[in-house]
Amino acid sequence: MSSFQSAIGTAGAVGGSERDARTAEIGRLKARDNQTNFYHLGFAYLVMAATIAATIALFAAIEHAGLSWLWTLPVTFVAIVLMGASQHQLGGAIHEATHYMLFDDKRLNELASDWLAAFPIYTSTYAFRLHHLAHHQFVNDPERDPNFDQAKDSGHWLDFPIAHIDLLIAIARQLNPVLLVKYIIARARYSALGVDTNPYADTARKGTPWAIRIGVLFAVGMPFVMIPIIALGRYGGYPLGMMVAVASAVLLASAAAVSVYYWRLPDDGYPQSRINPVISHRATALGRIAYLTLLYLALNVGEYVFNAPVWGYYVLLWILPLFTTFPLFMILREWLQHGNADRGRYTNSRIFIVNPFARYAIFPWGMDYHLPHHLFASVPHYKLKALHAFLLKDAEYREKGLVVEGWSRHKAAGHPTIVDVLGPEYTPEGNAAHVDDATLENADLNDAAGIARHAADSRRGISVKGGTQAPT
Repeated sequence: MSSFQSAIGTAGAVGGSERDARTAEIGRLKARDNQTNFYHLGFAYLVMAATIAATIALFAAIEHAGLSWLWTLPVTFVAIVLMGASQHQLGGAIHEATHYMLFDDKRLNELASDWLAAFPIYTSTYAFRLHHLAHHQFVNDPERDPNFDQAKDSGHWLDFPIAHIDLLIAIARQLNPVLLVKYIIARARYSALGVDTNPYADTARKGTPWAIRIGVLFAVGMPFVMIPIIALGRYGGYPLGMMVAVASAVLLASAAAVSVYYWRLPDDGYPQSRINPVISHRATALGRIAYLTLLYLALNVGEYVFNAPVWGYYVLLWILPLFTTFPLFMILREWLQHGNADRGRYTNSRIFIVNPFARYAIFPWGMDYHLPHHLFASVPHYKLKALHAFLLKDAEYREKGLVVEGWSRHKAAGHPTIVDVLGPEYTPEGNAAHVDDATLENADLNDAAGIARHAADSRRGISVKGGTQAPT
């Protein structure tokens, strides 16, 4: 039975006209456009711009007042929290694009997601798509769900169910910067670099590893080359303008060389998968280099024009949150959405009633309505609340779909709290493993049979290595 039939009623449960009406309603909820999400992206960029401007202004005011640099610490802390939350917002935009619903036009969907969200946080929409759609189709499968596998590999998954005090200790442990960096590196390996256990990986068409390594070396290496050159102009007695020009010349020459490499790399040199890209791998690689070149060039020029440590602000207000608060919010979200859940259709995730800050920082772009999203992954985030209200007409959804509110000892309207659902009282049992093949309804597949084999094995609990899977 399809997820659609299960969620809205089967032929035996409702009459034909009612079934047709429900089908039409789901179709209406799936509709998206080419305008709405520009407003949501614009809001995230407005928050980031205001945070950066306010932080720099407060730094200047503290210096002008002759106060100790210690006064900058609380300002920096608030800025890093807000910037990490906003980076998570960009992740929400990429998430929408992964499901082909950021915008209705597929090329606009891909390009807007890459240039406005993915490239700024050093990834691509296509790379995340391979990671995330596998999570949806094989949700909570201990081997085929990349989220589950990656969190266990990096040591960030918890042994659910978990007691309240243990949860608090686990959250406190995540404040360790080493663990957060470890999470980001594991995320990159599973997403940007890919792993063979991903059901969409095509191990026969891996391409050359240099297709990825060259891009990583450019993205990470160029700042390490340029910043010392510019520092010679700012602190070493050399003319700042000359040093900025030298750094920019090195950047442009390197970008040209890398672009020639990607332009001349044969198609089979790029890593392939069972899902075809909307934008060619070559165009995406070239676009990413172009974006980073423009960004790094703007930072170089800003050092000279504003006579200010613009690169320092970038590291403090972008790179530092990228490796601290951003992954912290992602880890918390993954625990809350799927921790102590099973592979059942209605029990693999939950719905959350949260305050505006938690919605912005931890549950961006409709991720508080995560169970409806897993049932119908092609419904855009701004319609998920309506989808939830619609699905409440289904008796099984009402019975099994958990609505979570508050942290602990503050139950409202009879809803369990976060502490409750992660504890033993709410550990689901006896539900059949759900594999959501409808996840790929908008994807262009080149090996549907290979994916279908994974789906069949997952339903039967067969490991990717053969034999029976270990329990989650």
